[in-house]
Amino acid sequence: MTLRFVGIDPNTGGEGSPTVWVEEESADLVLQGEEADGLLQALVGSTGWVVGHATGIPAHERVIRIPARMVPILREACDAAERAAAEHRDVR
Repeated sequence: MTLRFVGIDPNTGGEGSPTVWVEEESADLVLQGEEADGLLQALVGSTGWVVGHATGIPAHERVIRIPARMVPILREACDAAERAAAEHRDVR
């Protein structure tokens, strides 16, 4: 497994901050962020986003918050993930 670092919260103070990577083999985005507070988790967990899909947050998932100032970093990560996925398709 190889992680490609894309970016970190530009307002980081050096102690744990939102970070974005791309896992090269799968082209998945990997995000580190502040776990959502109870109110946001309750809102996400109680809202029916997709008809027929269960509400709630499964035990193996977390809701995280990524600051809006990181949108350019997320765009860059999405571009990197698309390139990695295309490279894997071309190899096969």
